Amino acid sequence: MDIDFVVLWVDGNDPDWRKEKARYQGKTLDDSNSENRFRDWGLMPYWFRAVEKFAPWVRKLHFVTCGHVPAFLNLDAPKLQHVRHEDYMPAEALPTFSSHALEMNLHRIPGLAEHFVYFNDDMFLLRPMPEAAFFRDGLPCTYGGEVPLELVGRAEIWQQAAVNDIGVINKHFSKKAQVAAYGKKYANRAYRWQDNIRTKAIEKLFPNYFYGFKNLHAPAPYTKSTFEAVWAAEPELLRSTTLHRFRSADDVNQWVCLWWQIASGQFSPYNTRSAVSCISDATIRTLCDTIRAQKTDMLCMNDGEVPVDFEGLRRQLVQAFEQILPEKSSFEK
Repeated sequence: MDIDFVVLWVDGNDPDWRKEKARYQGKTLDDSNSENRFRDWGLMPYWFRAVEKFAPWVRKLHFVTCGHVPAFLNLDAPKLQHVRHEDYMPAEALPTFSSHALEMNLHRIPGLAEHFVYFNDDMFLLRPMPEAAFFRDGLPCTYGGEVPLELVGRAEIWQQAAVNDIGVINKHFSKKAQVAAYGKKYANRAYRWQDNIRTKAIEKLFPNYFYGFKNLHAPAPYTKSTFEAVWAAEPELLRSTTLHRFRSADDVNQWVCLWWQIASGQFSPYNTRSAVSCISDATIRTLCDTIRAQKTDMLCMNDGEVPVDFEGLRRQLVQAFEQILPEKSSFEK
């Protein structure tokens, strides 16, 4: 089976990109387009090193940008395809600064394999990963237990997208019918027993609608067919998401496709081992220990707050990655 990886990247320091972004956003700054959403920590060499070392079976890496590339990148690497937004996005949607818009059109990337894994640029492999960690018998591997959406205080745009995602799922699937057909995937020995009890309780107490699925903040395996099915079901919603230049409360995001796979039963139960944390003075020691000791399969490091000492934190992360990934990959000059 051919499996590709896809990753989105932006150089938030590119002066031309910043000028264009400022032109379209005006004076509006919110949680969807603040500085930290686009800041580059200079860790992408380790993303490529990790993929080459820990997932050498990958057929092709699709590196998606608005056109710019990091200085270290070897564009002649045999497994690399540099994908510009214009290569797969509708012309009327460009320029775009919305990850939601870019995500919902990934299946249009020229030459993309039917089976692919989508990464944000803050998600790193830390251990050797077999193909079976992402796909089994042609089905995406994911955690399928039901987890109600959690909201505390004012919902941010990503949380509003999650609400919209689950609304789409309940519009197109009968929970009772799907539980009857795929209940053994929703509560499965691959998960913790506590998780299975929660899922069974929710199914019993709230049988009519799905109330949410786990937000793993981890690399997500997909099939292009799933994206095509969601587009066929909700063309106007996905088109409006595509045309928003910045992330909007009216959007859906890639989770609608992940949850569609779960609700439709087209997945293989798997307990994804991934840690997630924001980068800050309070978390940097734990993050670096996790990297050096390779404590988990994958790690997602959100740039959620503006650190007091950006360069100091970045330097510590580089030093940690250098301990496990000191050799250049074929994707570097």
